[in-house]
This record gives sequence, C-alpha cells and structure tokens, in this order.
Amino acid sequence: MTTSDLVGLRIKTVRRQRGLSQAQLAHPELSDSYVSLIESGKRTPTPAVLELLAQKLDCSLSYLVNGVTAEQMEDIELALGYARLALENGEVAEARTRFAELMADNNLTGLTALRQDVQYGLALATEACGDLDETIAILTRLGEEDLPQERTIEVASALVRVYRSSDRLTEAVEVGEAILGASNKPAWSDILVELGANLLAVYLYRGDLLRARQYAAELLNAADALGTPRSTVAACWNASVVAEALGHGEECLALAERALAVQSESGQPRNLARMRLALASLTLKIRPEAADEVRALVQRSIKELAETSASTFDRGHGLMELARAEIVAGLPGEAALHAAEGRDLFPTSARRAEAEAHLLLSRAYTAMSRPGEAAAEIDAVRAWLSPMPDSRVAAGTWFAAAEGMEQLGDTEGAVHAYKRALASAGL
Repeated sequence: MTTSDLVGLRIKTVRRQRGLSQAQLAHPELSDSYVSLIESGKRTPTPAVLELLAQKLDCSLSYLVNGVTAEQMEDIELALGYARLALENGEVAEARTRFAELMADNNLTGLTALRQDVQYGLALATEACGDLDETIAILTRLGEEDLPQERTIEVASALVRVYRSSDRLTEAVEVGEAILGASNKPAWSDILVELGANLLAVYLYRGDLLRARQYAAELLNAADALGTPRSTVAACWNASVVAEALGHGEECLALAERALAVQSESGQPRNLARMRLALASLTLKIRPEAADEVRALVQRSIKELAETSASTFDRGHGLMELARAEIVAGLPGEAALHAAEGRDLFPTSARRAEAEAHLLLSRAYTAMSRPGEAAAEIDAVRAWLSPMPDSRVAAGTWFAAAEGMEQLGDTEGAVHAYKRALASAGL
C-alpha cells in the first residue's frame, strides 16, 4: 500500500470507531466527496487538512501520518537510540538484540524510513558479532527495497565490505560496479568515495593491481575535489595500501599517515582504531626493525577496538597483527597465545583469516622448536586454503605456507604449495 492508502485507511478506521459518517467528518470545512477520495487513497491530504482531521477525529496527527501515537513514536526513537549507543560502545550482542526487538515491533510497519534505519543497524550489529552470512542476508533484503540514494550507497558499501571479508570477491565486485560503473553514476560524495574505497580493496585483494592503481588515482582526484575529511581518509588510506602492494613503501606510509592524521581530528573511534591497526601492519612490512614500536601501536588499537562497535573479525585481526609483530620481535610464545585467541574470534566463513592464523601459529611453534605442533598448524593452513578461489592474497598465504613446509622438511607439500601460489597469482 502507498502512503496515501495507509493514511486514508487510518482516517476511515478512526472515523468508523467514532461513529461518524464521511459527511459528518467533512462538515463544514470539507466536502464529503473529498473525504471519500482521501479515505480511498486517491487524494493526498495537505498537512493542514491532516491536522484538521486529527482534531475532528480526536486522535494524534502522528497516528494519522505514521500509524503510531506520539508516545509510541517516542518509545521507538528512544529504543533506536539505545541500540545505536550499544553498538558504538562495543556492546555488539546487546545491540543486535535491541535492533532485532525493534524489527519485531509491529508499530514499525508504516514507518518506512525508521524501519530501514533499524534494519541497517541490525546488519551492522550482526556483522560486528561475526555472523557474516546473516549480515549479507539482511543487507540483501534491505537493498531490494525502494531506498533513498544515500542509503542505497551505504548498503552497497557494507555489502562489498562483508563479501570481501567472506572471500566472495565476484559478488563484491558486482555490487560495487553496479553503482560505480553505471552510466548514471551519482556525483562524487563522501559515501560514494567510501564505496569506491571498498571496491578498490577488492580489486587489490584479488590481485588486479593495474585496476587498483588506476582506481586509487581516480578516488584521490575525487577526494581532492570534494575536500572533505571523510573522502580524504577513504581515498588516501586505500591508495596507501595500493602503494604498498606495488612496492612503494615510503609513499605508502606517507599516504597512510595523512589519512590517520585527518581521521584523528574528525573520525569515529572504531574507524580510528582500525586505521591505527592497519598503519601498524603496513609499518611492520616496510620497517620490520620497528617491531617494538608496532607492538605498542597494535596494543593501543586492540584496546580501542574493544571499546567500540568493532566486529569480532576486526578484533581477531588485531590479535593477528600483534602476533605478527611479536614474532618479528622474537617473542614466539606470546605470538602463539595471541594468534590462537584471534583465530577463535574469526567467523567460519572467513577462510583466509583462519588460514593466516594457523600460519602464524606454525611460525611461532617453529621458533619455539615445537615441530610437531608447527606441522599440524601447516596442515590446517592447507585445509583452509584449498577451497579458496585464486587471489593475490591467497597466493601470498600459499607462498608463506610453502616456506613453512620447506622449513619443516615437507618437500612434497612445499612443492604443491608453491604451485598453488603460482596458480593463485595467475602464473
């Protein structure tokens, strides 16, 4: 039913409850034929007429417009505020419960914009809880609705991000390019640059370095034209990751540090913590001699993530980076503890992340002279990687696994892993 249909139905229902005819309701300000057209949904009453009818029917204007009383609307908005606050404070399970309870509230039926807000919040809370498959289902249902343009882009951006985390790269590209590659693509805005940044991450992840480099330049130009902190952060950060992949280490760190500086002034705590963590990861790759400094930065990021709406995937990733820094710093025992803790936070759909965790554990056990446990972790790496599609990241993980197998004396396994690395890289 359209909004006019719903408003007309409410007027008709209340009129009958009051025992009034259409003529009695209309007199003397309106005609009974006009009231009839309103009740049938063939005319949309003006705000002044709606206010008049609410007075004559002795009901709230809020009920005629939204289907709920002013008190019910206040309760819904208050509950939504609490759900959002729980999410921002990192109480992700409580946030998910609150959003789900709101979705079950029949009073939301006629409140389209509010219901879509609640559904989007439920998706973010579900993602934060690590249930990526359910997150995709919620976002897909929401994306099928008639949404405002800004919400359409937000939903697409979230879907691209979650598909990438789930190693579903083809679907991630399809969703992003459906908007960014369309002939009627919206004008550049903050949220469109963020969607582009998420799509760029997918290009990079699957090893399409040429497309990633071209797209990084396009996003930087768009961000410069907009001149907003939000677009600058998204474009600079992802351009830094592309620079690292191309071997331009100092350019990578300069772009990443610029993004972090802007984010520090105006960004949300969750995104600031994630960015600080990612900068630590890049720094460790480019300047391994700074392992102690990186450890401190990662520990700060993990603490900040725990106080925000960060997903279990984000927190698990933080522990992986801490383990990586500890291995470089010569602390394999601590690395093993943190890698195991991080592995347990990953959702089962995140196969690459699971493989990375087992690889880190294998490296830690090797450094601790525990070859049996190291070999078992390498076997787990192989089990998690084998069903994964070929990608640049998969190639890197296969190559690292091959080195681990070779170090453990598994020559046959190492040869197989090197071949898989080459195939994943398209060679």
